[in-house]
Amino acid sequence: MSTTTAARIHPTAAALSSTIKHHLLLRPSHRRHVVFRNNTSFSRRPMLTMASAPTPLQVCVKSSITVPNKLGDCPFCQRVLLTLEEKHLPYELKLVDLANKPDWFFKINPDGKVPVVNLDDKWIADSDIITQILEDKYPEPPLTTPPDKASVGSKIFSTFIGFLKSKDPKDGTEQALINELSTFNDYLKLNGPFVNGDQVSSIDLSLAPKLHHMEIALGHYKSWSVPDSLPFLKSYIKSIFSRDSFTKTSALKEDVIAGWRPKVLG
Repeated sequence: MSTTTAARIHPTAAALSSTIKHHLLLRPSHRRHVVFRNNTSFSRRPMLTMASAPTPLQVCVKSSITVPNKLGDCPFCQRVLLTLEEKHLPYELKLVDLANKPDWFFKINPDGKVPVVNLDDKWIADSDIITQILEDKYPEPPLTTPPDKASVGSKIFSTFIGFLKSKDPKDGTEQALINELSTFNDYLKLNGPFVNGDQVSSIDLSLAPKLHHMEIALGHYKSWSVPDSLPFLKSYIKSIFSRDSFTKTSALKEDVIAGWRPKVLG
């Protein structure tokens, strides 16, 4: 999504229906999470205290197409959720069935695309814009990636898609992907473990969901996996996939497979 969609329209009371509270049992920490569920939404609230907790941000995301009431497979939605989790911000998910979008969602975003987040009573679309606003509004902990590192790994997703859709094993799409992954591996060797060194930054939160899709989709449809000759990339994937923020927001394997099926078979 290339443009910002902003509106001061709120979903109706029916659309934002009342929820039933379910308390998750988590290991001890300075935060606790409360999940609210109904047939369209749930919210994750990492709260420091009842008095200090900010109002949960409403986030419209793709719903699962394989399991009811679960987060779907949109990597751009996960990028926004990763940002919220890493910044310890409370949020409420509004799960949107993209195959049958409700009227209230088109009032929020006429383009009908996710993610969309309510920030300062405005509905904002586009993960690039949303994450930048979150960084500006909630600067701690900082996730900014230095400009000279902002394009690292930027061609991996498109070359993955090219290889996934390819019907000709000799067309060079696999090698194009390996070349991009090798470049990223070499970068991590010199600058890792993350793109900006020791600390996770916004570019990692953008790359991680795409690498997750790459790993699942190519494993399923091509019986392909990251070569052992790229150890720094493999270590990076293992490290970032094991973060709490990632495990809480990652799509189901079945959804990723189903989501890419039309592109593979089309």
